[in-house]
Amino acid sequence: MKKARQICALIGVILLVALYASTLVFALIDSADAFAMLKISIYATVIIPVLIWAMGMIARLLKKKYSLDETESIESKKDQK
Repeated sequence: MKKARQICALIGVILLVALYASTLVFALIDSADAFAMLKISIYATVIIPVLIWAMGMIARLLKKKYSLDETESIESKKDQK
């Protein structure tokens, strides 16, 4: 699990660096299409980290919930014996 989290974190870092670089490139290009791509790049630069944070938070909450459910089921099985 730790290895998978490290790989996902590395992919996220690479994606963010690529977004920052593309934002800079689109800001320097003087074209109508570049302006539209600049807006999209800025939007993605804000939204993607928020989505990554939200998915991580949901994963932690679900992990806690399922670990509590398993603990409760194990304890209830012990109580039944």
